[in-house]
Amino acid sequence: MFDTKIAIVLRNNLASWQKLNVTAFLMSGIAGQNPEMIGEPYRDRDGNLYNPLSIQPIIVLAAEDEVMTAIHRRALERGVASSLFIEEMFSTGHDAANRAVFAEYGPQDAKVVGIAIRADRKLVDKITKGAAMHQ
Repeated sequence: MFDTKIAIVLRNNLASWQKLNVTAFLMSGIAGQNPEMIGEPYRDRDGNLYNPLSIQPIIVLAAEDEVMTAIHRRALERGVASSLFIEEMFSTGHDAANRAVFAEYGPQDAKVVGIAIRADRKLVDKITKGAAMHQ
């Protein structure tokens, strides 16, 4: 059992490719800020080596626009570091452009399509209240 919990919340009206893209981007932010959560490399029976993976489970949730905004606000109010993906980032093609468009918005007008957090289990549950298991 882990003291922390990783939750990724996606806006429920995204296209399949967007859900996958956003999930990958958000999880890379969590892993980048928490290198201790990455385990040892995997090795198959034939000796082929594979990248290490997260040592703890990751829950993926879905929510309506209003709930996404509330989750974003709760994370900020509680000082929980998060990975955030806004709608406008879909129109960019690289990291510098993502950061530039991201900087044009604040919490009050950001169209959040995905957020990922890793914190104390109970705190994550409070922050993500209103989101449901992703289907």
